[in-house]
Amino acid sequence: MNKVLLSAAWALFSAAAVSAHATGREPLDAATLGTIKSRFARLMELANKHDFGRLHEMFWQSPSTLLVAKSAIQSEGNWAGYWGNEAIDQKLHDIGSSGPVVLEPDYSRLKVVGLTRDVAESYVPMNITVSYAGQDGTAKPFLMIVNWLRIGNAWKVASEIILPVPPAPTAKQH
Repeated sequence: MNKVLLSAAWALFSAAAVSAHATGREPLDAATLGTIKSRFARLMELANKHDFGRLHEMFWQSPSTLLVAKSAIQSEGNWAGYWGNEAIDQKLHDIGSSGPVVLEPDYSRLKVVGLTRDVAESYVPMNITVSYAGQDGTAKPFLMIVNWLRIGNAWKVASEIILPVPPAPTAKQH
């Protein structure tokens, strides 16, 4: 994974966390956290339907919007960051058009936290079935981390980071 990409994500999280910690209280109420959980469920529904137009609408319209996903281009490495809506739209279209894609979040483990009054983060383990860029179409474990940004009255995806979960290490035989 690109160290600059991870550093940028960490800087965003750290700055927001420091701001929330300084006030000493949760910046978002339960109803708002519930709204974001509903937005996440809608994001998953649209992704599974390959509804690229409505997916586009869920993202913050900015050149700073980020999607981290599997790369099909060797020079980008195995996983890469795609910045801006045009690049994200293209990547989602490429993945969704490659064959069956099914995202199965473990909603019982979905966690949403407010970082500031206008920034939240969701985290969920999930299985993803996809045959894009050499993947074999077998369901595999991933983590999805989404940073949400309040734009007016709506919560938009500012970044979506999809990380593969490596297999558990095998026990050594002595």
